[in-house]
Amino acid sequence: MKDKQPQSIYFVGAGGIGMANLVRYYLRHGVKVGGYDRTPSALTDALISEGADIGFEDDPALVGPEFRNPATTLVVYTPAVPESNRILTMFREGGFEVIKRAALLGKITRNSRAICIAGSHGKTTTCSMTANILRNSEVGCTAFLGGILRNTGSNLVLQEESDVTVIEADEYDRSFHHLTPWIAVVTSTDPDHLDIYGDEAHYLEAFSIFTSLIRPGGTLITHTGLNYLPETKEGVTVETYSGGSEGDWHTENIRFGNGKILFDLIGPDVRITDVNPGVPAEINIDNAVAAAAAAWHAGASDDEIRNGLAEFRGARRRFEIHLDGSDNPSGTVLIDDYAHSPHEVEASIASIRKLYPGKRLSVIFQPHLYTRTRDFAADFAKALSGADEVIMPEIYAARELPIPGVDSHIILSRIEKAEKHYCERKDLLNLIKNSNFEILMTLGAADIDRIIPKVKEILQNS
Repeated sequence: MKDKQPQSIYFVGAGGIGMANLVRYYLRHGVKVGGYDRTPSALTDALISEGADIGFEDDPALVGPEFRNPATTLVVYTPAVPESNRILTMFREGGFEVIKRAALLGKITRNSRAICIAGSHGKTTTCSMTANILRNSEVGCTAFLGGILRNTGSNLVLQEESDVTVIEADEYDRSFHHLTPWIAVVTSTDPDHLDIYGDEAHYLEAFSIFTSLIRPGGTLITHTGLNYLPETKEGVTVETYSGGSEGDWHTENIRFGNGKILFDLIGPDVRITDVNPGVPAEINIDNAVAAAAAAWHAGASDDEIRNGLAEFRGARRRFEIHLDGSDNPSGTVLIDDYAHSPHEVEASIASIRKLYPGKRLSVIFQPHLYTRTRDFAADFAKALSGADEVIMPEIYAARELPIPGVDSHIILSRIEKAEKHYCERKDLLNLIKNSNFEILMTLGAADIDRIIPKVKEILQNS
């Protein structure tokens, strides 16, 4: 890295998935790393075991002495941290350099060949697929992932001999505008984060700005049919892709069976037969095509692409199969998915229907954010109506304060056809103990995954 490294870095919001890979990166580079997060988690436990000094009280007095010199300490924060945070306020008032996580990613990637993958959905899996192909290829990569790559057990891939960096380009708070892509991928532009953007037009404009940041001589790989207008510099190649028959990169001969998906991948002067996307969710056909196109432009061979995809085990919480039905007395299938937009929920349910035809599907969906619930209640209800049964706890507030009149019932009341129940999160395990499921799927970007170990225990002993 050509930018001068600080002696120490303090991360405010250190336990977030997007911050944790930066914590790991700097620990591996010998920098003293500390931080604060609101609550302990398995991820913060792992970071502490790797050498990070992380605390869980918002008390400036608890910040260690090695992080108190403005001349040697950089402070990094995530937009999810409230402005009222006392530790962050101390650093701002103390003359420290305080930057957003995205600005630090921009510094790291400025002097590398950066593959930046953006989109309202699909970016974590596509980013993870791309990293898995490249880390096992002659090209190699360093990758900052928005999920834990199950192949490695980490959200950081670090191969310093490679000058290729794979980054999940997050549109929240316009974070991806700090990046300078060599290759950019846009997977989707379904409106989201309207609490930040205000309306769909400004959300789409942010993607146009992102594409304008691609370096001359670089490449944009964008999904067909998206309703934003790319604004690329002269000399940037623009290619389209899809998981169907359209686009410069597309598929032929898609086959479903025996718990697998196979297809032939077609690109400009490229044909790779019998591609297996590793995790058999139908949406992963799209994701695999995008990842293959990005990896091919980075220099991966056809065989390296085929093998990297086949060996992909997924990112945690992305269509993660915890029980396949053969490992518990009741034969229940248990799947967890981070799906938190109406399109993602609909795609996850559609994948289940193709993989397990005729099976009864029960979904526990935990809404994430009051604003997202308010803005997309009708769309969520339509998507969830594809299940046989929907169980919904209260909204997970995350960074937001409650909005009067906005609760889980504004989704639940609009669901048609499916059986539907409201159940507070604290009562979910008791409900599961007293139910019989064929397929149980937990969905959402909140903390619903934290009950999975207990759910597995219940199902395996039922």
